[in-house]
Amino acid sequence: MAQTSFATNWDGRSTTVVTELSPMQKPYVALGTIAAIILYISIVTVAGWTQGTLYIIGLALGAALLYARFGFTSAFRRLVSVGNVQGLQAHMVMLAVASILFAIILGTGFSFTGDTPSGNVNPVGVSVIVGAFIFGVGMQLGNGCASGTLYNVGGGSSSMILTLIAFIAGSVLGAYHFTFWMEETPALPAFSLAESTGLGYFGALIVQLIVLGLIYWLCVLFAKKKNPPMMKPLATTQGWKKVVRGAWPLFGAAIVLALLNALTLMVKGSPWGITSGFTLWGGKAMMAMGVDVSTWGYFAGSDKLTNSVLMDGTSVMNFGILIGAFLSAAAQGTFKPGKIKPGVAGAAVVGGLMMGYGARLAFGCNIGAYFSGIASFSAHGWVWGVMAMLGTYLALFIRPLFGLKNPKPNDSIC
Repeated sequence: MAQTSFATNWDGRSTTVVTELSPMQKPYVALGTIAAIILYISIVTVAGWTQGTLYIIGLALGAALLYARFGFTSAFRRLVSVGNVQGLQAHMVMLAVASILFAIILGTGFSFTGDTPSGNVNPVGVSVIVGAFIFGVGMQLGNGCASGTLYNVGGGSSSMILTLIAFIAGSVLGAYHFTFWMEETPALPAFSLAESTGLGYFGALIVQLIVLGLIYWLCVLFAKKKNPPMMKPLATTQGWKKVVRGAWPLFGAAIVLALLNALTLMVKGSPWGITSGFTLWGGKAMMAMGVDVSTWGYFAGSDKLTNSVLMDGTSVMNFGILIGAFLSAAAQGTFKPGKIKPGVAGAAVVGGLMMGYGARLAFGCNIGAYFSGIASFSAHGWVWGVMAMLGTYLALFIRPLFGLKNPKPNDSIC
């Protein structure tokens, strides 16, 4: 008999259900483990223990994202299309926990490397507004955000490979136009709720927790009034086996993601980000083809193009997410790549290009700008979230053109 566990919905229902699971794909688990160890040794040898630690954090992030199927894209889509608030509620929990931890770390200046950590605080201007809106449209067409693209590629989604390739290409194009957007479009100075207001990190934390709590409460009221369809529960098992074999509760994963982002801040000196790694990969590919991207404003003064990619903290974390998701999918028995439908392929390419370009304009993606930006008490993180939500609304009208379905209010689950 199916049993629910860890109630995480506005009405007390769970996002997981105990049921029979697919057999573990042991050959894939063995292959992934060997690959993970070899890459770890390579990273430590080339770039040192700090990069190796970031890689391990990436492995954990990949596992948390895949085990909970933790979505930013799906959370926005469900909210806008049918009023389902579960994903946004999980975001509020994640942001609240991260804000508490970031306030402590940034307020005390604590880090494991001795360097003073700094948050993701960036200006709010036309580039953020346009970039986040474009990203919001793109993630709904590509069926995944930055983190979603990585963990779905690792988890065996064939179409997301196209999204990732296009994402990298879009990031490079955004880097090429970066100087124009930064210098030729208006922007307000960077605004930190902690540092720009005189509140300090403790005062800013209180204000931010009130806002996050208010949004959570409004979600509960909205859901009780609209009674939207609920998310389909993920298959899990009982006891400690669920950590490796089954699905994780949505709120549990939200807390884990917040803890891992805080750990990233202490180890790396800056919060979790994803898309700068994509831009670097694309830039190196362009250099290999004879295009001197080092003259572009985005890459100016950086030695990353000449250094090993293993010395880039964002890149090694991305590699960790890919392998961590692959190992988790194999442990669940769900790594099963399939054929790509033409419409889905087209949407994946268009969506990836839009996300890559939008992320460069907006100082990051759903992770670097939205998650890490808000946790860093930056106004641009909140603006990013609003504009991406508006982009999601527009994308609902575009998705059917590619044969993609949207959740409907009369669905029992979504």
